[in-house]
Amino acid sequence: MRSPDDTALEVVVGRLLKQRAFTLALAESCTGGLISHRVTNVPGSSGYYQGAVVAYSNEIKELVLQVRRDTLHCYGSVSERAALEMARGVRCALRADIGLSVTGIAGPGGGTPEKPVGLIYISLAAPDVERVERYVWNGNRWENKTRSVEAALGLLRRYLEGRL
Repeated sequence: MRSPDDTALEVVVGRLLKQRAFTLALAESCTGGLISHRVTNVPGSSGYYQGAVVAYSNEIKELVLQVRRDTLHCYGSVSERAALEMARGVRCALRADIGLSVTGIAGPGGGTPEKPVGLIYISLAAPDVERVERYVWNGNRWENKTRSVEAALGLLRRYLEGRL
């Protein structure tokens, strides 16, 4: 996806991260590393990108990202609380200024009436702001993943532009 000036979002956020001398770490679940792929396609991304944890299992969310067992048990891995704890955890684990996380149900299976296919939570944790956004996409698996990437990069952009 492109920004209004026809520049890819990963290029825009890369420029903003450099300008502010901020570092970024990602915690990806349902996107499976797709955000990391986009971020690292930008030349010079090693100047601001710390790395990522692709935490597909609850065990990794708990052990590596420090998502509380109670959170996973009571609310599930696809929840506002889990997304926020993932963003906080990756920020701490990778010593970044900003932690950005995505968790959800990409589909085509795995949904329930309470948590339908396409339900996605995206969270940003920074020194001055913590935010979680909820989306329900209605596409196929690939569409749900790519929309989630765009939404995550969009959230990061809004934060870096001071619009959160």
